[in-house]
Amino acid sequence: MSAIDFWLGRQRDTAADLPGADLPWLVRLREDAIDRFADEGWPTTRRENWRHTSLAFMAQQALAVRETVAPEAVVADLRARYRAALGTAQDPARKAVESAGDDGHWVVFVDGHFAPALSAIGGLPGGVRIGSLADALGQTPEAVEAAFGQAGDGEAPAALNAALAADGAWIRLGRGVAVEPPIHLVFLTATVADQHLRNLVVTEPGAQATIVEHYPAGAAGSTLTTAVTRVLAAQDSHVTHLKLQQEAPEAIHLATIEAEQARGAVFASHSLSFGARLARNDIRTRLAGEGAEVLLNGLYHADGRRHVDHHTRIDHARPQGTSREFYRGLLDGSARGVFTGRILVAQDAQRTDAMQRCDNLLLSRLAEADARPELEIYADDVKCAHGATVGQLDEDALFYLRSRSVDAVHARQLLTYAFAAEVLDRIAHAPLRAFGRAALLERLPDGARLEELL
Repeated sequence: MSAIDFWLGRQRDTAADLPGADLPWLVRLREDAIDRFADEGWPTTRRENWRHTSLAFMAQQALAVRETVAPEAVVADLRARYRAALGTAQDPARKAVESAGDDGHWVVFVDGHFAPALSAIGGLPGGVRIGSLADALGQTPEAVEAAFGQAGDGEAPAALNAALAADGAWIRLGRGVAVEPPIHLVFLTATVADQHLRNLVVTEPGAQATIVEHYPAGAAGSTLTTAVTRVLAAQDSHVTHLKLQQEAPEAIHLATIEAEQARGAVFASHSLSFGARLARNDIRTRLAGEGAEVLLNGLYHADGRRHVDHHTRIDHARPQGTSREFYRGLLDGSARGVFTGRILVAQDAQRTDAMQRCDNLLLSRLAEADARPELEIYADDVKCAHGATVGQLDEDALFYLRSRSVDAVHARQLLTYAFAAEVLDRIAHAPLRAFGRAALLERLPDGARLEELL
């Protein structure tokens, strides 16, 4: 049996049991998606969008779990870590959470399914719905249909996700409502070899929220996660999305984040990729309304023989849009980091202001970075810039720290952290910024000692 036949059989065997199996529109979409996946197969470097990242090995990859984890312990540890980060924050976000008497709204999924016993959604403002996509398909299928998206948008991993996704988060924000504490979405692989998740975020005009999409280290083994997160940001809404990927060292993580922004909508995406054997993040947004703003901000750390790829696209479709894009990579061992970013400015998108930059720090002689920023401009009244750098630690800066009694190891770590800190500093929510900082320090050798020096 070929790898494609395996997934075709999986979809055929599970289709009748998937949530929404009685909805004709969803049945057709899933059938179209698996057909598209069968036609395209796993992408290789022959495809332009995958020229630096091949999934050809998936044709022979046997997915298996070697060691399971206890979900209760993992979730308890995550919440304890966030409370510790909350304790270091001194801003209104901390006061809002303290006044609520908790650490935010927690929605937990285990092995691709909602886990109500581990979740703590808590009280919500009027007009806000946070829960399971599987439940929403049974309760408000029309609203889900409007937000669900297409059958893969031309990419095989996203098509496989559309065909097999059984659950995910469903978030709906009413007009003008602000959810102050973060909404934590936790997706844990505990006992199964693959999970497929689809998250939908729909706002009405003027709504505001901060959403954390977290993939902690779960079951050990060759596991696969496909995830699609769609954000529909209505007029003048503000959505901040932070994704923290820390999956186990042998995991494969294939994800897509899609946003559609109406007039005056503000969308901020922060991608922190610290785990998995291979991690691919396709992030794209369309500024469909005049005066929309977007920030794409990312940090990735890879060592050993790990591979991490961020592939972004920003479509400026209307006038006076503003986009800022910053990605930084820390690459050690024989790791490879890939960044491909495209900014498209349509003919009608006059007075667009767009900037894109990717910087990579090579921490070993065998590490490799590929950066390809792109601008495609059809308007004539724009302000656009892009750039990329690949380099190593500054020897003069290392010498300066050594002369101040900092040993060689920690001098390197201080400079490495300083390079990464600029990305973390763009996370406006102070507790989440501290949470991300702690996750980075865990990745660096002797991070506890380094924290003392900071």
